[in-house]
Amino acid sequence: MKHKLKQILAVSMATLFVPFAGLSAATIPTAEVVQVKNVDWKEFHSVTGKCTLMFPNAPEHISEKMSVPEEGYDLKYDAYIASHEKKSVYMLLIAQYPKFVDQSLAQASLEGFLNGILANNPGNQLLFADMLLVEGKPALDFFIRTGGIYFKGRAIMVDNQLYLMAMECEVQNYDESRYNYFVTSFKFNKK
Repeated sequence: MKHKLKQILAVSMATLFVPFAGLSAATIPTAEVVQVKNVDWKEFHSVTGKCTLMFPNAPEHISEKMSVPEEGYDLKYDAYIASHEKKSVYMLLIAQYPKFVDQSLAQASLEGFLNGILANNPGNQLLFADMLLVEGKPALDFFIRTGGIYFKGRAIMVDNQLYLMAMECEVQNYDESRYNYFVTSFKFNKK
């Protein structure tokens, strides 16, 4: 399952800034905080992303630099991945784009990111996608099904960084409360 996550992300990361028509910024709701207790989960602090997130256990760290020659830049990303009872995989990905990224295009960039994920596999079926604000930052919640696998996530754009919290599992292992706990535990560290 971890290999599939990495494959989906590699393809979609390069297409992040390929916008398509979407919702207007005026219609974007603010994320609600859902309090669910998973006392056995561990708080994780990302120095790279200056953020905090709860994981089911200590995550594995992957750091890579990916060349995007058609766009003329390199993309650096750090991924933190942890599994829960071998039934689901939780991930935080922090991608660093070049400084020339225009924050006013954040919504279009998030939509382009989702479009890249969907285009990666013709079997990907979008169950829903919603724009929202998380701590005042443009974000996109999405839910994808590919055969018997669910891939659900939240992507947030902050300047030239993309934060992606995602969960992948087989359909029969889907747990909405754990997923909600995971994404709502995300916080930007105060400077």
